[in-house]
Amino acid sequence: MSIALDSLHIRQVATVFVPVADQDRALGLYLDRLGFEKRADFSYGKDTRWIEVAPPGSTMAIALVAPSEGKSKGGGETHCAFTTQDIEADHAILSARGVEVDVEIARRGTRRSGLISTEVGVGDPVPPQFFFRDIDGNRFLIVQSD
Repeated sequence: MSIALDSLHIRQVATVFVPVADQDRALGLYLDRLGFEKRADFSYGKDTRWIEVAPPGSTMAIALVAPSEGKSKGGGETHCAFTTQDIEADHAILSARGVEVDVEIARRGTRRSGLISTEVGVGDPVPPQFFFRDIDGNRFLIVQSD
């Protein structure tokens, strides 16, 4: 059976799920330190809360998923990257706001930890990039855009 390639109507990634131990605590970090905006916050099901946050103007959102949605409570299981037009400024701002960031921005001629495993090293990362971690240890990559 042949299916036309244009029959699927999916057009973009909408939400990335980030496991957190405490949704209120995580929400505070994303709003106050990262400067994200809250897009959704409501209850559903028996005792489940849905929270979405995103950088202003982003078409994608991050859902701060409670342990009731799965077993994980953070700890590096998130695999998500953000782009920035000024990596130096964002690195300094996040650090000044108390967000855990890599000590240095990784560039050509340096190394950074792997995307999935921190035990793997990646040499000569291009473009410049660094990781930050939320209060549950979830790691996010910030990459300089052109």
